[in-house]
Amino acid sequence: MAFTIKRFLPKSLLGRSLLIIVVPLILLQLVSGIIFFESHWDKVSLRLARGVAGDIAAVISLMRDNPTPKERDWILSIAANNLQLVVTMKDGAVIKSPPPEPEDLTDQVLIRALREYVGKPFQIDTHSMDRHVVVEVQLPNAVMHVVTNRKRLFSSTAYVFVAWMIGTSLILFGVATIFMRNQVKPIRRLARAAEEFGKGRVADGFKPEGAAEVRQAASAFIAMQDRIVRHIRQRTDMLAGVSHDLRTPLTRMRLQLEMLGADGAALKEDVAEMEHMLEGYLAFARGEGAEAIEPTAMSRLLGEAVEQAQRKGGRIDLHTEGALEVALRPITFRRCITNILENAMRYGDHITVRCGVRSSSAEVVVEDDGPGIPEDQREEVFRPFYRIENSRNPDTGGVGLGLSIVRDAVRGLGGEISLEDSSLGGLRVRIRLPL
Repeated sequence: MAFTIKRFLPKSLLGRSLLIIVVPLILLQLVSGIIFFESHWDKVSLRLARGVAGDIAAVISLMRDNPTPKERDWILSIAANNLQLVVTMKDGAVIKSPPPEPEDLTDQVLIRALREYVGKPFQIDTHSMDRHVVVEVQLPNAVMHVVTNRKRLFSSTAYVFVAWMIGTSLILFGVATIFMRNQVKPIRRLARAAEEFGKGRVADGFKPEGAAEVRQAASAFIAMQDRIVRHIRQRTDMLAGVSHDLRTPLTRMRLQLEMLGADGAALKEDVAEMEHMLEGYLAFARGEGAEAIEPTAMSRLLGEAVEQAQRKGGRIDLHTEGALEVALRPITFRRCITNILENAMRYGDHITVRCGVRSSSAEVVVEDDGPGIPEDQREEVFRPFYRIENSRNPDTGGVGLGLSIVRDAVRGLGGEISLEDSSLGGLRVRIRLPL
């Protein structure tokens, strides 16, 4: 039951806040309406109906006490002019219809009043005429046909009350909507700032606004953002310095090894590997947030990356579904695709690259026929410096940073990367980016 109710509840804070205001308002209006209409129809409507029934009973009494034609005409004239009753006599007529059955509340109170005051067989018609009500009363030698204005049986206060309830409710709902929208705006700005920061972009124009609790959360976010930016800058500066300091002795070692000739071939490979490792450390520490995001033709970017990999001997099939433009960091994303392709080329002989739109997202899928990665280690390979021993090494740099850098770059664009079993028997890398 609770799950069923939650399915129909608003998902946004604005919707839920308005629901908290609207539901008690509706309940209050319903209770007020029920109390009003019960009081109105039980008292006011019955009193009006008794007034009509009393006038009809008075006319009948006068006609009984004054039976001459002249007196009857005088009584009918008084009824028309002073009581708003248009009375005509149908001499010798008889009411053949059965006793009336009430169709609505107006019929109910009128029948009740006529039974109390007239005490004779009667028939009513409240529907054939829009503005009038017809009452026929059976007299000893005739049927008295009475037509009266419907307004005598109905009070306009019901319309006024309904209009008042609806009008005040709409005004209150409008004011609440405007007020709550202004209260929700700072929360939405905070969410956007957090999303932008998660993508590697600092929201410079963001400032605390709104209620005290929202301002407190915004201030905490700004402080957290500053601490993280400062930490990243310090880490980058430190590793950049370490990389620079290590490059100098490595360069001297390379020069000395060149002088050794063939005897230093093995050491040359070690030095080259160390330089490659330093580049990996620095790329991981630096991140890719400095490059601006811009609309990029995905098919062109993938084509360039695949062409570069094919020049290195890779057997790669590329298929893109039409022209697809995605907002991303071109250089960074191309480096990600290059890393994935080089890794696939290292462990597979045949590679496929597909790109298209899936569920409002741009999807890039790279598959190979290599040994793949065990399912229980697919999340672990995204951790920095994690390496799989005696199996496929998912890192193209040899230090366990390749997929870490790729996932950071993809998430910085608001996307996600996942590893799956390939239909070719190896690894499938799936990248999804928002359009």
